[in-house]
Amino acid sequence: MLIHRQKTLLALLDAFGSKQTATDFQKYLFLYAANYENEKSYDFVPYKFGCYSFQAAVDKRKLIEKGFLVDSDSWELTAENNSYPQSLKKDEPQKIEQFVEHFKNLKGKKLIRHVYTEYPYFAINSQIAESTLSADELSQVKKAKPKKRRTGLLATIGYEGGSIEHYLNRLICNDIRMLVDVRKNPISRKYGFSKNTLAKLAASVGIDYTHIPELGIESADRKNLVTQSDRDRIFDTYELTVLKEQGVALRELLSLQKNNKRIALTCFEKEHSQCHRSRVVNKLLELDKTLEVAHL
Repeated sequence: MLIHRQKTLLALLDAFGSKQTATDFQKYLFLYAANYENEKSYDFVPYKFGCYSFQAAVDKRKLIEKGFLVDSDSWELTAENNSYPQSLKKDEPQKIEQFVEHFKNLKGKKLIRHVYTEYPYFAINSQIAESTLSADELSQVKKAKPKKRRTGLLATIGYEGGSIEHYLNRLICNDIRMLVDVRKNPISRKYGFSKNTLAKLAASVGIDYTHIPELGIESADRKNLVTQSDRDRIFDTYELTVLKEQGVALRELLSLQKNNKRIALTCFEKEHSQCHRSRVVNKLLELDKTLEVAHL
């Protein structure tokens, strides 16, 4: 069974002739999502060669396993299984046809240059920008790069409801230099947010990662939290027990903030008020009232 974004990916590849280089196809996916989709199939981060979707790379591996794609560095439909399910939304085949007609003559360096000049933010970490762009175009990339901020920050961020790429972009745009995971058990069924994968992906965009499980809440204690009152009750207990006993971990956090300047505490919930990380911040503010706090 294929999910919708995978069907879109295969339809787009088929429309481009069933085979594309790895770099070109990532660019085509990006441009299609940016220009033709209201709800984007894939999000992207600024990476080594420009825009890149980690989720698309994971889907590629899954599609290889299912026999839809050839196992190679390029993107290629298998000859024996190119009659993939084409149950797209009614207007999507026309959109894909229009997209291919508009962009089919852009390939290789020309395609990269188009993306870099139209979307300079996605070129900020590129290893080939200097060999691809003019001096004026490089200046636009420089302007698009989030500014390094000298002031310290203690931020919080949840990953609920968003892709790993969207999450990482929020960190990049706020100049976060270290991600501090305060989950007790940093495991997620959502791609990108289990401990080892999150650490690897954060590092790939220049953000350090560390895990402080002592500041987490046991999974059993988080069950059956329906109302804000339920959450407040659990968080009150957490503050009076766990946080009261974790002076060493809290001081470690303050040290990380002082040394790295801009750190973000992370957990699952989108709203910080529904997450125990808000109580961690309150306790840190008791220890250091000068902390600048932001909830991303």
